[in-house]
This record gives sequence, structure tokens and C-alpha cells, in this order.
Amino acid sequence: MLRASLREVSAALKEGHVTPTELCQRCLALIKSTKFLNAYITVAEETALKQAEESEERYKRGQPLGVLDGIPVAVKDNFNTAGIETTCASNMLKGYISPYNATVVQKLLDQGAVLLGKTNLDEFAMGSGSTDGVFGPVRNPWSYSRQYKEKSARKPHSEDEESNWVITGGSSGGSAAAVSSFTCFAALGSDTGGSTRNPAAHCGVVGLKPTYGLISRHGLIPLVNSMDVPGILTRCVDDAAVVLGSLAGHDPKDSTTIQDNFKPFELPDLPDVSKLSIGIPKEYHAPGLSSEILALWSKAADLFKDAGAKVVEVSLPHTRYSIVCYHVLCTAEVASNMARFDGLEYGHRSDMNKSTESMYAATRREGFNDVVRGRILSGNYFLLKQNYENYFIKAQKVRRLIANDFLKVFGSGVDILLTPTTLSDAVPYMEFIKEDNRTRSAQDDILTQAANMAGLPAINVPTALSERGLPVGLQFIGRSFQEKQLLTVAKWFEKQVKFPMIQLEEVKRHNHNVFQHEKSASFS
Repeated sequence: MLRASLREVSAALKEGHVTPTELCQRCLALIKSTKFLNAYITVAEETALKQAEESEERYKRGQPLGVLDGIPVAVKDNFNTAGIETTCASNMLKGYISPYNATVVQKLLDQGAVLLGKTNLDEFAMGSGSTDGVFGPVRNPWSYSRQYKEKSARKPHSEDEESNWVITGGSSGGSAAAVSSFTCFAALGSDTGGSTRNPAAHCGVVGLKPTYGLISRHGLIPLVNSMDVPGILTRCVDDAAVVLGSLAGHDPKDSTTIQDNFKPFELPDLPDVSKLSIGIPKEYHAPGLSSEILALWSKAADLFKDAGAKVVEVSLPHTRYSIVCYHVLCTAEVASNMARFDGLEYGHRSDMNKSTESMYAATRREGFNDVVRGRILSGNYFLLKQNYENYFIKAQKVRRLIANDFLKVFGSGVDILLTPTTLSDAVPYMEFIKEDNRTRSAQDDILTQAANMAGLPAINVPTALSERGLPVGLQFIGRSFQEKQLLTVAKWFEKQVKFPMIQLEEVKRHNHNVFQHEKSASFS
């Protein structure tokens, strides 16, 4: 049951094959047995069981609220949740409990979803490994899979076991690990430069970044207001469509959301891609792209050709400037957004009491890690009066050129762009931390952040296992507000590649009761 799709579980709940409480208890048991993954910061066991009981009553009355009623979900710990701590994996917000729910959280609860807890991340979502939060790094479930163990030459020493686990990617690594390890059926992440798609690729799950403005940002603690988008992580494309249908639409509390009503959609069972034009951007053949991913990208293009689609090479010439442009705009908005954490209104407050100014300084020094402080410093530099025109305004102009590149390509008749999501499969943690956060983020965001700057929808689809037995994904980028077309193509591709399910042998041994009735199946 824990491996089933959302619609399958919803049908099982309606038919009484399982109750919301039983489902919740199984997920909670699995969260406990996979605690070593460090995917969750807070597990709201009592609240979740109460929500499951309420869902059970609705099913008994024959009045479920929808497909998500009784479905266990998780939420990244940078979305506000009433009554449950929201920390952003930072000392600055340790112990902070929001008085309200983020709009997306409220919409999930209004649909009857069961909120299991809050997932781990890089501090304030600044990172690409989920390694820089105050609660420690998230471990990729695939590190403990049979596939990885069989293909990795390992010494039988515990030290080697410890040093060989791989990262989840980030910054939504906790949400990706939670979905990948079957502790929930769907999870929310945030995506500013690839923070949903990057960990989705490394953890072998679907990661959807919707069009900017399709889903409300109200209650998502901001990183970069002009690029932040709530992301959706699921185990199959159909599930992503279901969750999107529950979350999308206008929100009077977020002026950047669309004014029109959003109509939820179901994806066709037999998608047809023969009339589509698939663009292959040559600039995404980036330095550092592994030969393995390059080969998969080429094979994917051939799949579309064989199905009758037109596959064309396209150019997005300003892509090469996107990382530098992103760095300027990101840090400038970070500097502005982080100003609210001053020790006066909420969050951490230093004991320093010499003066208000010294209290501000001490609070921010104690509350923020080096990564956050570094981005604040950079951003404030770019925003100085003498630098504003040369950096911030210039970056905004380059951002427009990047967005125009996409408009030109889509205007030429291309329907969907096909690109890699990451440069390689997940790297071991000990290797990842050899480089600083800024360097790593610049490398890891190179294939994903242009979609954020253009505000376009993009999705990672798990494609194959690498030679090391780790997931590799490919990315599809669509036209603005054309999520149905994007997800339809993604579903077709998912059916073709038949990505293998993770075999968590180690977890099965430790949690036999949860898994003993489970069957292996492919989400194809």
C-alpha cells in the first residue's frame, strides 16, 4: 500500500481495504525506522493521528473531501504551519510556531490530507545538497538500496559504510527523501533555482516546479520573491497532477497569483506525442555534464523521434550568463528578505543588551550560518547606491534576455524542451562538502535555475540508474501555464523508461511489519 499511487490509495480507502488511521500509523512507523535519513525535522505524530481519525469518520459517512482525504503528506520546513514548529533549519527560527498555515498547507488540509511533519532542508533553503541546515545533512535513501550496494565496491568496515552515503541534493532534500523512502505519498518543497527538481533527480522521484504565479507563495518563508515557487514531489507524474489540482489557483493573499480559476485536470492514460515538437537546447551541454547523462539525454531524444515527434536542436544564447545573473538577483533579494530577522518580532533574540544595534548584530551572527550571512553581505554590496546600476539593474536586463530566449524558442513552434536536470548522479557526502556552498550551488543550479528566472513550469522525471546504481533524471520545460501539456509529455516519457523502484533492503530488515505485505511494482 505504501508503494501505491495516490488514486490507488484513495480507491483503497473508499473501498475499506485500509483506513486512514492504519495508513498513517504505517507511515509513522516507517519514519521512525528511517530516522537515520534525517529527512524530517519535526514529526507531528499526535496531530497526524487526529487528522487521520477525522478522515476515517468522513469515509464512514461516505463523505470524503476528495482524492487526498486520508493521504499522508509532508511539508518542507520553510512553509508556515499553525501549531507546528517552523524552523527553516536555522537557529534563527528554532522554536518558532506560526499563528497561521501557508495557503498551500491549508489547501492540503482542506482536502483532508494528513500532515505527518516538516522536512529537512538547507538553512533558509540556501543550498543544493540539504547539508547546511542546523539539524544536520539529509541522507539519500538510495545510499541504503540494494541497487546501490550491489554496484558499489565497498569494504566491510563501518567507517566505509558511514562515508559512502550520498547526498539528496537540495534544498528540498528532506521532502525528496521522505517521498523516496515511502514515508509519505507526496511532499511540498520550494523551488527558487532548482530546489525541487535537483533533489527529485538525485532521489529518483518526480519533482514539479509549476509556472510562477500558479500556486500561492503566501506562508512560504521567502528566499527570492520573484523566483520562489512551491514545488511538488511525488513518486509518479499522475500523483503530481493530482496535488497540483488541489493547490493551484488564485489566492487573495498573494497578489502574484493568477486571477483566473484553475481547472484541475486528469492526464490521458495513453498520451500521444507524435504531433509535438521537442527542443534540445545546445547550451545545456554544459561543462561537467557526465557522459552517462549525455547518453541518456540522447536516448530520450531518440525515444521521442521513434514515437513520431519532431526533435530539433534549439539555442538559448543567454543561458551562459544565467548563473552570474542569478547570483546577483538571488543575493540582492535575500539581503532584503533576511532583514526581517532582527530579534525583535519573532525568532531568536540575543542576550546582548549594550544597545539595539549590538543586539541586532549579535542576533544575526548567532542565528544565521555562514552561508546565509555570506549571501546577505553579497546582496547588500550589489544594492549599494554606487553598485545598483552596474549589478542589480544590469542583472534584471539579462534576466529579461534569458526569458526572451525561451519565448523565441516556444514561438518558433517548439512545444517542450528536454534537458538534463543535474550534471551527474548524487555524490558522496564527504566529497560534496570539500567545496563550499556557493561553488556547489553554482554548479548544481546551472541546468535548472533559468526556468525560475523565466517563470516557466519544469519537471524532473526519473529516467534510469547510473553505473553506481543511483537515480538520474531528465527535465522537461514547458510554456507558461501549460502544465497539462508538460505533465502529459512527462507521463508518456515515464511510461517509456519504466524507472525501477528503490529496494530498501536495510529498512525492510528493520521494519518487517510495515513491508511484509508490500509487493514490488514499477511506477510505469
